[in-house]
Amino acid sequence: MGEVVKRVYKYRFYPSREQAEQLNRIFGCVRLVYNRALEARTRAWAVHRQRTTYVQSSAWLTEWKRTDDLAFLNEVSSVPLQQTLRHLQTGFVAF
Repeated sequence: MGEVVKRVYKYRFYPSREQAEQLNRIFGCVRLVYNRALEARTRAWAVHRQRTTYVQSSAWLTEWKRTDDLAFLNEVSSVPLQQTLRHLQTGFVAF
């Protein structure tokens, strides 16, 4: 059998001011969605002893985007927001 060779590559990213602002906006929205979904899932279990799926949390995200308070979530890509819900689901499944 051959020997396994592992390689590591390091990359450095120097975003422009616009890119940094966009990344900060995305990270802030991801953090908000993660925390809201975590709180909603925890409350659903504590109050109703009901387990929550990814599909349900994705539906919550859609509802949140329709409110006036969280309409700014529509300004960022939905991909990172959905991915954070998937990460949360993975954590709950592993727990």
